[in-house]
Amino acid sequence: MNKIEDLFKKRSGDILNIYFTAGYPELASTTGILTALQNYGADLIEIGMPYSDPLADGPVIQASSMKALQNGMTIATLLEQLRSFKPQLKVPLVLMGYMNPVLQYGFERFCADASEAGVSGLIIPDLPWLEYETGYREIVKKYGLDFIFLVTPETTEDRVRKLDKLSSGFVYAVSSSSTTGTDKNMNKVATYLERLRSYQLKNPVLVGFGIKDKASFREACRYANGAIIGTAYIQALKQGPVEESTRKFLEGILN
Repeated sequence: MNKIEDLFKKRSGDILNIYFTAGYPELASTTGILTALQNYGADLIEIGMPYSDPLADGPVIQASSMKALQNGMTIATLLEQLRSFKPQLKVPLVLMGYMNPVLQYGFERFCADASEAGVSGLIIPDLPWLEYETGYREIVKKYGLDFIFLVTPETTEDRVRKLDKLSSGFVYAVSSSSTTGTDKNMNKVATYLERLRSYQLKNPVLVGFGIKDKASFREACRYANGAIIGTAYIQALKQGPVEESTRKFLEGILN
């Protein structure tokens, strides 16, 4: 049993997954952010690997990616930072990114190094399920990593079931077919999440895109196992030192 599976077995609901961009606001921010997030209540941490063309991301995360790239963040640098932090790591880590830089690094080398650095799972939105199933799935499994697929309100039931079958750890339910950070109609989101719940998927479901505060987090948790917050946390990091801004942000969500 890996860390993500263990987390959901211990706690079936209200899982808080916080996203941040590696290398933002500073190149060396990674370990400080990880420390603060796990100390102040994040159950799961998703780290974005900055990329010059992040298709699914809204302007706030895109800007953080550009800043991180300007700071010199690379996959190799991030994995080195994670290896140094591994002895202090208490919560599951998921790396989110795009195929181009992963392929440049070398897919199997990436999986091996990520696993060795303490990573539990991967989210690669632009890797099609068929390519994953036929070309990459066995490599991911070889290194004990979970692979998480995204579904949207427009994803058909057959496709949801296929992606659920291929996923492990959890399924990422995108709240609407837009970029991260935009406001959502939670009534429409609720209808979509109730539909997903009716499918009785094998994986837990976490909701992302547009979850930004205590109210939207609690509402999402009514219909799913938890939620993912990214844009709002990136914005919070602009408010002051990492530890203090993280503490205030998480207390605002959880208390």
